Amino acid sequence: MNDVIIIGGSFAGLAAALQLGRARRKVVVLDTGRPRNRFAGHSHGLLGHDHKPPLDILAEARQQLARYPTVRLVTARAESVSGAIDDFCVVTDDDESLRARRLILSYGVVDQMPDVPGFAGSWGTSIVPCPYCDGFEVAGQHWGLVWSGPPSHNYVRLYHDWTGTLTVFADGRDIAPDIRADLARRKIPVVDGRITEIARYEGQNATVKLGTELSVAVDILFAHPRNKPSASLHESLGLATVDTPLGIAIKVDERRETSTPGIYAAGDLANPAMASVTTAISHGATAGISAQQSMLV
Repeated sequence: MNDVIIIGGSFAGLAAALQLGRARRKVVVLDTGRPRNRFAGHSHGLLGHDHKPPLDILAEARQQLARYPTVRLVTARAESVSGAIDDFCVVTDDDESLRARRLILSYGVVDQMPDVPGFAGSWGTSIVPCPYCDGFEVAGQHWGLVWSGPPSHNYVRLYHDWTGTLTVFADGRDIAPDIRADLARRKIPVVDGRITEIARYEGQNATVKLGTELSVAVDILFAHPRNKPSASLHESLGLATVDTPLGIAIKVDERRETSTPGIYAAGDLANPAMASVTTAISHGATAGISAQQSMLV
């Protein structure tokens, strides 16, 4: 019997495993090796690791976890989960059955790319979602924003700390007259019409094509496609969720515990506010410590 099974071995899952390993708890981490930010060339804003490739940071973390004999890293997908607190069972895609007293779900989310030629291929380079992650490197340049609804109005205000040159692409969505008036007051042009293609060039530059007649070049394009959990285990477990502007997130309390006792969630899977490596690590560590303390006698 393991103390904890962690499903998902990216930043949140490994942070949880580190805390549990240091507490000498028996832990299994299941991971498929496909972190959400694998498309990014560098990870920014993580203290001590700023501007390092995210896959390099994860590789170093796994090497560091090797010094903890109670932590086992397994390359496998969790196919099913059953049981209850103090006796959960996880079956992997290679038919291994694992049991544990607690579960931590950190299998993350996948971004749902729009069916626009060039969009998916540009994701993480020419098209990015987070100014805290990538804004500094393109500060003062011409930014584009794909409008995705009312939250986009807040992005306009946010981006002002990095650039004074912004173009909004409505992409066929309605923008309320009062918001259009505010954008005009800020001297931010709005390009109407559906985006039909993203043409990427060297570096982060992108050209947004709208039909056959109009093309607008920007130095970086910000977009916020919806996402969904990368697995459905939370559904089979009946965990409570919250609906966010970008997708479904698992509902957790301040200890990262879900609606089912003994199950915790961390990382983008349970973070509807702002996805980042820093918050994923913080929430993963919290989940690990909370799971460990829940087993004290």
